[in-house]
Amino acid sequence: MNRQIKHRTLVFERSCRAGSARVFGAFSDATQRAIWSTPSESAAFIYEAADFREGGRDVFRCGDKDDPQYTGVVTYVSIVPDSRIVWSEIVESGGQPLAALLITVLLEEQVDGARIRMTVQAISFCGDAMIEGIEAGNNAALDNLVAFVAQ
Repeated sequence: MNRQIKHRTLVFERSCRAGSARVFGAFSDATQRAIWSTPSESAAFIYEAADFREGGRDVFRCGDKDDPQYTGVVTYVSIVPDSRIVWSEIVESGGQPLAALLITVLLEEQVDGARIRMTVQAISFCGDAMIEGIEAGNNAALDNLVAFVAQ
């Protein structure tokens, strides 16, 4: 495996008609999160463990629906209900680390819903393609989140 280290800070912003409490609920509940986090019909996002609290850990698998070959381990660093979620995440495949991330989600209540700002500080251990995948996956997931909380 090419061990070329790349890093990038990605910032995503969305507005949605649902309030901050509804958006926070969609993040805090692993069943809901698994629905909107799946970026496409051909992808899978499966939680094997979920413990949404400061110091808690989630373990998930993701990737192709037929072969979710990536494993992610999340550790929640800071949670302020309806306002902020900060977590670290390690993504690996076959026991080899592919990426390390620090993710901050800020929710801001607005007159007509909520503003979502996600900052992803990503380090890839396998070149630019991993970071491009992180960017595409988060863009799709946030679009899905906005549609999900509007239901």
